[in-house]
Amino acid sequence: MLRVSAAILTLAIPALIALGVVFRPDRAVRVATGFVAHNVCSKTFVSGLDPLVVFGETTEREGIRRLRPLMRLELDRAQKSAGVSVLGGFMSRAIFRDGFGCVLQHGPTVPYLPRIDLQAAKKPKAPSLLPEIAGPALVAPDDPALKAALDHAFEEEAAPPFRRTKAVVVLHDGKVIAERYAAGIGIDTELLGFSMTKSVIATLIGVMTQQGLTSPSLPAPIPEWRGASDPRREIEVEHLLRMTTGLALDETNSGFDPSSQMVFLHDDMARFAVAAQPIARPGQRWHYSSATTQILARIVRDGTGGPEQSLAYAWRELFNPLGMRHVTLELDGSGTLQGTAYMLASARDWARLGQLYLDDGVVGGKRLLHEDWVDFCAAATLDTDYGAGFWTNRSEHPYAKGRVKLGIPRDAFFASGDLGQRIFIIPSQRMVVVRLGDSVDPTGDIRGAARLVREVIAAVQ
Repeated sequence: MLRVSAAILTLAIPALIALGVVFRPDRAVRVATGFVAHNVCSKTFVSGLDPLVVFGETTEREGIRRLRPLMRLELDRAQKSAGVSVLGGFMSRAIFRDGFGCVLQHGPTVPYLPRIDLQAAKKPKAPSLLPEIAGPALVAPDDPALKAALDHAFEEEAAPPFRRTKAVVVLHDGKVIAERYAAGIGIDTELLGFSMTKSVIATLIGVMTQQGLTSPSLPAPIPEWRGASDPRREIEVEHLLRMTTGLALDETNSGFDPSSQMVFLHDDMARFAVAAQPIARPGQRWHYSSATTQILARIVRDGTGGPEQSLAYAWRELFNPLGMRHVTLELDGSGTLQGTAYMLASARDWARLGQLYLDDGVVGGKRLLHEDWVDFCAAATLDTDYGAGFWTNRSEHPYAKGRVKLGIPRDAFFASGDLGQRIFIIPSQRMVVVRLGDSVDPTGDIRGAARLVREVIAAVQ
């Protein structure tokens, strides 16, 4: 018996070592510490929230919760950095740069800092094209039914998972008709949008398309894919927008997947992403992937002239025309827009982005987005409920049908981010509904969000 056990052990040890080499659990742990460190940094030094509260809420996320007792937060207010370790190792540190938000620092390498007068870039050269959506004061709902809808959105559950709604803004006919914020958050507080940032990158691609700088139908301008025999030559910009590249970049949020490791372990995220190899023909297979959006962010960078120019372009061509004043669009360590998850903006500014889509890409009589762009983004990809940078109810997918049953209209589409960040764009109701929060519910509290939309529509009608 001992000989058999020894033989099994002899075979098992090399197998376990091989699995460790392939799956690299140390990398998965560093993904976790990187996620927490970056969020604490951004929400502390950009949003102005309590870092201990942020740390507690962030580590409740599935997959990180088990590591929480082993995690240690090191916050340096003087240096404006947040470090997170597990058992004294696997340290990840995020540093804050004024105006540019936070970035993870990997080892001694100093992350790229654009040589740009950001305040000058942010200063509008002309009044915003979008008419003002509200005055400087909080817009409290004056209708009892509307007030009840917002009250319900902020109600907290008796037991986990908690909703933790941070902000709600409702626009109707281009005006704020109701808004509410959690304690410590106001109309100018910049809040993390997570993957709603992907919708911003898609919008920048849309602006570039309108200006003739790119087009969804063009081959993706990636030099690494231009080899005569490289099958990636067939990947178009649209495949990146719709996450149908066929590249081995599937996202599972496990910490082992390439998308997660790209975001939290690499300075030049797009360089890592474009090295992925194909596993399917472009346009034939869909899988959610932050990495494909980061490749789009590099296209924005290269198509507008570089890191400094891409930031200036975002402000000049998108944020300023919409009157978005409280925005921080973070960068990766190479200076490329961090297009996967790290834009922060006030709830009103997120709503302004939604209004651009509600108005079919036209602002103040000027067309910012190509005339087909909004319908293009809202059209379902293959048999999914994902469009191009947005999720959509214009689909036969069970999730889309489920949302319609919950009260979110059939024509609605929306930007969506982790922990329940959403901008619902509802053309049939001439309405935009923004909900921001920190719900660790696996669905991002979609039922609560649907109730908000349903009750707001009923109140307005």
